[in-house]
Amino acid sequence: GAAEHEADDVIGTYASRADLPVDVVTGDRDLFQVVNDDRQVRVIYNARGMRNLEVVTDAVVVGKYRVLPEQYADYATLRGDASDGLPGVAGIGEKTAASLLGEYGTLDDVLAAAADGGGGVSASVRSKLAAAADYLTVAPTVVKLVRDLELPTLAEAGALLRPVVGESRTELERLGVEWNLGGT
Repeated sequence: GAAEHEADDVIGTYASRADLPVDVVTGDRDLFQVVNDDRQVRVIYNARGMRNLEVVTDAVVVGKYRVLPEQYADYATLRGDASDGLPGVAGIGEKTAASLLGEYGTLDDVLAAAADGGGGVSASVRSKLAAAADYLTVAPTVVKLVRDLELPTLAEAGALLRPVVGESRTELERLGVEWNLGGT
């Protein structure tokens, strides 16, 4: 782990550093921001249980949310995410969030265009963003992954790279039963 950081940040750091294919198994959509087909980083999404896994690639994120994986944190900040306790910006839902990010690229660029008074951001959206200014100052720190933590290299943390076979597989299965991770 890393002091003052969540496990997501550790995963984000390792996924960003990896020079080999990475599959992140999680039920947390925040990790969609690490998906990168060019670098062979995928999320195996298990929110509906281990028997209903979904392989999340660039195309899946774009298809479901109409944003690129690297925009997912800004998207979740704008539209909200109940699983993270994020209310979102009142009056900005999935479609508006995706549209704004499609046009401007990042939340910072959306806010800059809104502050400019022009830039194609409607008066209604500018008003909603202004009313959520305090939220928009804090919320991105909850959703955006830290990807540059000082952590051991993957080689130094070699246990992460060992295949699960033989005795280790038996031990993992035992722990799964003990911790009730059988999944549905």
